[in-house]
Amino acid sequence: MSRSESGTPAAPGAALRGAVRRRPWRAAVAVLAVLAAVAVTALVGTGWARARTPSPLELGGVRTAASVEPHLRFLGAELRGGAGERMQALFPEGYAFTHALYGLSRANSGTLDPDRREEALAEARWALDRLDSPAGTAPFPREAEPEYGVFHAGWSTYLLARIVELAGGPEQAPQEARRLAADAEEIAAAFDASLAGSGSPYLAAYPGQAWPVDSVAAAAALARADRVLGGAQDPERAEAHAATLDAWSAAVRERTDPGTGLIPHRVDAETGEPAGPARGSSQALLLRFLPDVDPAWAAEDYRAFREEFRSGHAWAPGVREFPAGTGGAGDVDSGPLVLGLSASASAVALGDAVVYGDEPAAAALTGLGEPLGAAAGREHRAYLGGALPVGDAFMAWSRTAAGEHPDPVPPPDDGLPAPPSPWWRLSWQAAGVAVTAAAWWGAWRAVRPLLPPRPGRPGSAQIRTAQ
Repeated sequence: MSRSESGTPAAPGAALRGAVRRRPWRAAVAVLAVLAAVAVTALVGTGWARARTPSPLELGGVRTAASVEPHLRFLGAELRGGAGERMQALFPEGYAFTHALYGLSRANSGTLDPDRREEALAEARWALDRLDSPAGTAPFPREAEPEYGVFHAGWSTYLLARIVELAGGPEQAPQEARRLAADAEEIAAAFDASLAGSGSPYLAAYPGQAWPVDSVAAAAALARADRVLGGAQDPERAEAHAATLDAWSAAVRERTDPGTGLIPHRVDAETGEPAGPARGSSQALLLRFLPDVDPAWAAEDYRAFREEFRSGHAWAPGVREFPAGTGGAGDVDSGPLVLGLSASASAVALGDAVVYGDEPAAAALTGLGEPLGAAAGREHRAYLGGALPVGDAFMAWSRTAAGEHPDPVPPPDDGLPAPPSPWWRLSWQAAGVAVTAAAWWGAWRAVRPLLPPRPGRPGSAQIRTAQ
């Protein structure tokens, strides 16, 4: 027991103050340790709450549009501040992707909540103007068929179709409808020429380079344009486009990945024959467009995708980049792989789950993505501190997917594969408990030397004042 100069026991508070005066560094360490424990507890608690975030299928249209609005405000401000150019410096289609996804997400939001329609339409038109600008077309070959290559043509035409659709149809947007008809015809002519020549259904995005996902997006743009234009289009032209899409579909089905039966990731630009296996990043993306071409085919391929690319880790219901039993390294398409899982494929697959009415997968992917993305902000909200706006654009597009496809694609006759385990969160919760307990144990170890000794405990008087 410590004592004062008079020989009487010192009050515990006095002993503590004396200890702090003699060892101020120990007090600072204790304060930091406690603050760190509080921060860890807050982060773990926030993560647990976000892991239960309702999926877009649970929220419904109006609530989904409201929840995505802060992300769209962030994207709009970032794009006007040069985010497209920054994303272009990271990968070849960064500018086009970010603007196209922003425009489509805005159009989807306006469809989900009619009260947002006017702003959504204005922003989608602004995004299309950026795609048409010199910065939007610069990376692509102007002399290609269609002009600027299939990537630019497919995404810009699909966005234009959504704009005309959101505006109320060709009668409400006659000038844009005329351009849509012309752009759709250019895509159809390019497909017809390729099918009649080499027989390949895949058009080049760059000279000598073709990725099937780009042609799937262009085929979807053609199909969507014909539906949006409806009676405003020449019946003979609409019939010709339907024949083009039938021939295109048949040629694609003849050139699938032999290992999975799915559309391959990359092909020979001349023949359209697979130059590699199907991959999760491109499958997740093209499955978003395939329902516009053929819903039954899309449902079959979605089932195969879920079977071949589902996570092999019970604690992480993400999407593999390579089929089960195979492996490979990440690249610019997949992003870094963590235990074989692709963050980009997982983000896009959330939109697929919404389009195909796959409620368990949508819930699991939402529950995994929200805590890992750690979105922050109120008026302007961003994932990962806004470090990668194109990632926010993909997530916004996925979360608003029901705007493009209000009616979920019916599942195939044999249904969908087994859903992710509903218990996947338990492993994360157990890890959170362990980390929180370790943080508080460390805080206790730092604080304990500053506390008054326990009365009656031999050797417990760790803090003594001068006698």
